Formats: sequence, C-alpha cells, structure tokens
Amino acid sequence: MTGRIPASAIWALGLTQIIGYGTLYYSFSVLAPAIGATFDWTPEWTFGALTIALLAGGLVSPLSGHMVDKWGAAPTMTVGSLVVGLALVLMGVAANGYLFAFALIFMEATSTLVLYAAAFAALVQLGGRDAQRSITHLTLIAGFASTIFWPLTAALLSWMDWRTVYLVFAAMNVLVCAPLHFWLGRIPRPALETERAGTDDSRREEIAGSLPPGRRSFGFALVLAAFAFEGVLMSAVTLQMVPLLTTLGLGSGMVLITSVFGPAQVLSRLTNMVFGKNFPATSLAIVAAVLLPFGTAVLVLTAPSIPGAVLFALLFGLGSGLTSIVSGSLPLQLFGRERYGTRLGWLSSARQVASAVAPFAMAVVMGLVGVPLTLWIAVAIGIIPVVVFAGVAAMTRSSLPAPTPRTA
Repeated sequence: MTGRIPASAIWALGLTQIIGYGTLYYSFSVLAPAIGATFDWTPEWTFGALTIALLAGGLVSPLSGHMVDKWGAAPTMTVGSLVVGLALVLMGVAANGYLFAFALIFMEATSTLVLYAAAFAALVQLGGRDAQRSITHLTLIAGFASTIFWPLTAALLSWMDWRTVYLVFAAMNVLVCAPLHFWLGRIPRPALETERAGTDDSRREEIAGSLPPGRRSFGFALVLAAFAFEGVLMSAVTLQMVPLLTTLGLGSGMVLITSVFGPAQVLSRLTNMVFGKNFPATSLAIVAAVLLPFGTAVLVLTAPSIPGAVLFALLFGLGSGLTSIVSGSLPLQLFGRERYGTRLGWLSSARQVASAVAPFAMAVVMGLVGVPLTLWIAVAIGIIPVVVFAGVAAMTRSSLPAPTPRTA
C-alpha cells in the first residue's frame, strides 16, 4: 500500500457528512416553523429546544471521541448512523412537544458519533501519508451540505409533512450512511510502526506530533480555549446575522449579503486544497482566527454600507471555512495520531458548548448595550484565539531541534 488514503474513502465520507449535516443540523431551520405550529411553540421555544440539544451534544463529545479511539472510527460511525436514524424516527413520530424535545436532544447527542470529529478520526486511522490534506478535501465536499439540504428540505416539505421528512432523513442515514461507514472499516490500514521506523524527521513529526510531551498538556489547554472563543464568535454572529443586519440598516441587502457566506466557505477550502499543501496547520489557524474578528470589525465600521457588509460576509465566510479544516488538521499536527479521537472530542465539546450559549448571550448583550458595542465586544473575543494560536505556533517553533552544523 502506498500510504495514501483512497479517494473512494474521502468521497464516501464526504457523502455521509453531507447527509449527516444536512439531516441532523441544516434541515432544522427549514422545518422549525412547521414543528412549532404542530406543538404550538413560539420560535423562541423551538430554537431554545435546539440550543439545549446542541449543548447536550457538546457535553457528550469527549465520550464519543473516546469511543472512536477505543473501537475505531468506522465501527463507531456505523453504529452512530443507525442510532441517529432511530432518533430521527422518534422525532417524526413524537406525539407531543416533550417527546419531540427529548428525541431532538437524543439526536444531537448521538450526532457526535457521525459528524466531522469522527470523520476526521476515520481519515487519520486509515494511516495514509496525507491525512491533513485529506481533511481539507473532506471539508470541501461536505461544505455543500447546506447548499444541497436547505432547498432539498424545502422541496420535501412541499410534498409531505415534516414528520414524513424526518422519516425520509432516517432512511438516508440507515440505508446510505451506515453501509458506507461499515465499508470504510474494511479498508486495510498501513502498519504505522513500519512507517515510523522508515521515514525522515518531518514524517515522524506527522505521526507523533510537533509539540514535545512536556508541553502537550499546556498546549492542549490553550487550543481548547482558542476553539471555545472561536465558537462564541462564529455562533453568535452567524445565528444572529438576520437581526444584526436589520438593526444596522442592512435589511434591504439581506439576500445578497447572506448569499456570499456559503460560497466563501467553499472558496476558502478550495484555495487551501490547491495552494496550501505545505502550509502548516498552526499558520492556517492564525489566518482563520484573524479573518473572523477582522470581518466583524469591517461590518461595524462600514454599516449601513451594503458593499461593506458583503465584504464582511466574504471575510467571515472565509474564516469559517478555514476553521473547519483547522479543527481537524491542527490537533493532528500538534499532538499526532495517538488519542486523536479523544482530543478532537474535547475540542468539539469546547466549541459546541460555547456555540450553544453564545447566541442567547449575544441577544442579551445587544439588549443592554446595543448592536455596535456588542459587535466590538465580539471582535475583542475573536482576537483572543489569534493571540493563543500565535503562542502555540511559537511553542512549536521553539521545540524544533537546532540544525546540525555541517562538517567541512
């Protein structure tokens, strides 16, 4: 075996991630009005239930990461596809709002077994020589989940009720995702110890990680904090984008502004795939972290200019797209393959818990101090990951061995 991850494995995971994020996350915003009407919920109650469910998912992410390390990513994802299928069925047949909320929480908690963190671990566990690059390819493919599932969900809802839509989504996870995840477990993996013994220093660093053991606990705590602060900024701004733009006098350009965000995410991943082959994950983390607060600052400084808001959406979308890559490639570069799933679980937990509470917190702050000052607070929060990632990059550079003098 050449050590390369098969393209078929990347495409298979790409398809399961599109279905996973499409059915388990993006579809909810389309179905929410019909769900609320059925249970006589206000929009606040409907999305409040989602917030609690996302929080539950964040809390169980470390356990899911441990399962990925212990049993393997592919077997875990296979079982996960069956379990989320069951959760979607329970959502579709829920007799009342309480049972639906329970099923929603169950679905979001079990979704951690099949989404990005598990998929990245699956690529790493395949043992290929290009795991970091394969993560970029995967995020590029999966980036079309919202583009596909927002209109698909709307089309299905025009033909059937929301309950039947969830049953269709359950079938997708059970009949498409579960078999693909099972097949991934049948792909042979190269002998990592053989790779380790017969490669140069840069290859050993990819396997073992660039941070020395003595700095890993502190380094991991820093990365955990940076991911949490990024989650606060990204979630607060994206989920509050409509009221933000309206309050800033940009309601007339809402469609144009929001339509830039998704393509910008895909563009950033495509650019990184083409030109970022030798770009360190630590540097990519810094670039992604800079784009988020910079884009937010552009929005505050230029409002109510529509071109300025479009530039904000472009910058913020680019940063968001790169952040998805960083979430998988940075832990691999810093800490290597050992306990990769567990580390990814904790990092996902930090980001998801922060993302669950950030929109509500931002709404409260906006009510107290107004939108412009709230956005400047968000910019300040977004600068923290920039500083942290720069410090981690400095720790990595300082740990490199000094070059050996050449003899005459």
